[in-house]
Amino acid sequence: MKKLVLTIALLSSVILYGQESDSTQIPSGTDGDENRKVELSGYVRGSFQGFSKKYDFSNIFAQFALKGKYAGKHTLLNAEVWFLGGQHFGEYYNQMHIIEAYAGYVSDKFDFLAGNQIVKWGRTDGFSPTDNICPRDYFFLTSDTDDQLRSNFMARAKWRISPSVDFEFIAIPFYKPSSYRFNLFDMGEYASFGEETLPERKFSNATLAGKINFELPGAGFSLSYFRGFDPYHGFDIKSIGLNMNSPEPAPEILYTSSSYMKQTIGADVAIPAGSWIFRAEAGYNITKGEEVFIYTPASSLSWVVAAEKDFGGYLTIFQYIGKFTPDFREIHEPVMGNPSDPTQMLIYMQDMVWYQSRLFNRRIFNQQKRVNHAFSLTARKTFAYETITAELTGYYNLTSREYLIRPKLSWKASDNLTLSAGGHYMAGPKESIFDYSGPVMNGIFLELKASF
Repeated sequence: MKKLVLTIALLSSVILYGQESDSTQIPSGTDGDENRKVELSGYVRGSFQGFSKKYDFSNIFAQFALKGKYAGKHTLLNAEVWFLGGQHFGEYYNQMHIIEAYAGYVSDKFDFLAGNQIVKWGRTDGFSPTDNICPRDYFFLTSDTDDQLRSNFMARAKWRISPSVDFEFIAIPFYKPSSYRFNLFDMGEYASFGEETLPERKFSNATLAGKINFELPGAGFSLSYFRGFDPYHGFDIKSIGLNMNSPEPAPEILYTSSSYMKQTIGADVAIPAGSWIFRAEAGYNITKGEEVFIYTPASSLSWVVAAEKDFGGYLTIFQYIGKFTPDFREIHEPVMGNPSDPTQMLIYMQDMVWYQSRLFNRRIFNQQKRVNHAFSLTARKTFAYETITAELTGYYNLTSREYLIRPKLSWKASDNLTLSAGGHYMAGPKESIFDYSGPVMNGIFLELKASF
């Protein structure tokens, strides 16, 4: 089946792309629309990332990406398909991904689109408190972190109220979580991860979101609302048991990825001031059930404040990332009762599992303390008539003492050929998120990409 789809896609590209190299003007048909246009583009890429502590070869793949777009008088079709083959954390695969595929009605005042779409909300880069629409595959490792974005099936409407004001509404019928790959982490010999637990596919679990956006001469800002399951989820305990087949009875803990319902009231703003650009974004997340469900965070306020400026050819972006949890409550480590009482020991063991699991979920949600503070800095410079780009990103969390460094160097060998190389290193205190994920995700990457 995949070969058939690939063959059809290639034949279509020959027929359409052969008519004109970049875009094709469709002759007037029964509608007499001279502005109809078909655009076809894509790329072929070979990508390598490896030399982590756990994997010599973390992510090696060959990729063919095909993008197609049709624009008529009131009709829009857009699609992007990836064909991938390689090795991903020790597993070989050949896959086809429909990255985007949607159709819609477009006009000067109103658009309506339906299908698989990637939508990014918010005006800050990297850390965005209001960007809840689409999930990410955090373990798809390439030279470009935006490759991790994945589409959601949605109905999306936009009403342009005036040249400077528009309103957007999104409805997502079923939930798609981000990919964490907890099963790759070394969580101890007694723990394992089973299949993820997803919400039922029913109307009450659908996602609804709306945003009103203002683009004024001196500033741009928006107000937004989101109601649905958060793609950025936690995990739950599915079962706790004892393995009686081992020489000594040992605990067996089965975990499952679990998602929670939330509401987010958000706002963002971007203000240019001379050679500076200041951005800010905030989202208040309203949740319920954190006292009962360990995979549900407490209600919190998240924010990002960013400043961007070019210093002598070095484009620099500084961000302060914060989170405030008003109803933060400490959790206390269980105390062992009578060690000679098997029943008491069993209760203590179960309490410790729940305690450690709840604590780890709090680390995932950056709710180890009432207030969480972090900073990031990105510097970018182009050389050699803009054929070479050097970039360095650093992140440090003051609260958890975790840090990340990501250098990247790109060489544009020709108009259609780019070579990228760099590295990714993250670390933190013992049993922190970066301490678990670093041995899996750290490494160097090398990539060659040819576009058409």
